[in-house]
Amino acid sequence: MRVLLDENLPRQLKQHFSADVEALTVQDRGWSGIKNSELLRLAAGEFDVFLTMDRGVQFQQNLQSLAIGILIIRAPSNRFEDLQLLISEVHNALNTIQSGQVLRVGSR
Repeated sequence: MRVLLDENLPRQLKQHFSADVEALTVQDRGWSGIKNSELLRLAAGEFDVFLTMDRGVQFQQNLQSLAIGILIIRAPSNRFEDLQLLISEVHNALNTIQSGQVLRVGSR
């Protein structure tokens, strides 16, 4: 599985995925600064899941038409310390998420 981490997530998060997950950041792909609609279109061609904290992403376009799942993390902040507590929930969601689906993990 290939996962793209949004710019709003710390880069060090990608090191905490299981061996069967290839996690890259928007910065790794050279897509920094690209708006979500274009970013999702680009990502859908290469990735299975887009991981973000942007709660508004699901309202920005018709996600069901894209061949990518969206996983939204709800946490107190985007600090690694807050996100690290949700790694197991993220892994569980990655096992079930489908293309065009939006899932949320966390409590905020």
